[in-house]
Amino acid sequence: MKAAIAGVNISPVNMVERKELGIKAGDTIRVHQKIQDKGKTRIQIFEGLVLARKHGTEPGATFTVRKVASGVGVEKIYPLYSPMIDKLEIVKRSKVRRAKLYFIREKVAREIKRQMRRMTLATISTESAVEVEARAAAEAKLAEEEAAKAAEMEAAATAEAEAKAAEAAVAETPAEAVVEPVATSEESASEEAKTDASGDSAEVKKD
Repeated sequence: MKAAIAGVNISPVNMVERKELGIKAGDTIRVHQKIQDKGKTRIQIFEGLVLARKHGTEPGATFTVRKVASGVGVEKIYPLYSPMIDKLEIVKRSKVRRAKLYFIREKVAREIKRQMRRMTLATISTESAVEVEARAAAEAKLAEEEAAKAAEMEAAATAEAEAKAAEAAVAETPAEAVVEPVATSEESASEEAKTDASGDSAEVKKD
């Protein structure tokens, strides 16, 4: 029975080669996987840490690979003899004391939380053309307002200075003296004659 099973090809891949590869927990492995996309086949590489190996080398053997992509942990379970795997590469071997490395999930989560505590929020970016134009317009408007305020302040200061100068000029100017005309001797004689004549005429009328 065993001899009959041994002669049966379970998978079209080279099973002996994959058995001898000796994948185990702690290895960093690179899996070249075939992807069917719109009638075409392409190769996608998935590189990560082997967390577990199950079912040994029997036909249903599997291995679990974990990697962190963009801060998110991704795990894939591959059948060891899958024909969709084009190639397997062991990049690095590590000595571990466990057959299953599932504690890595919690350890990575703790490290991420620790890093998040040290993190500070920051918004740093470049300016777009629209933002540059808006900023230039705002700066021009602010400059115009400041220039208008400065002109108003200068005009008010000039008016105040002129008013003070006018008040000072009025205070320094002396009051005009009233000059009474002095009558000459001839004028006084003519005035006396007029008064005498007016007095004589008044007396004649009385008589």
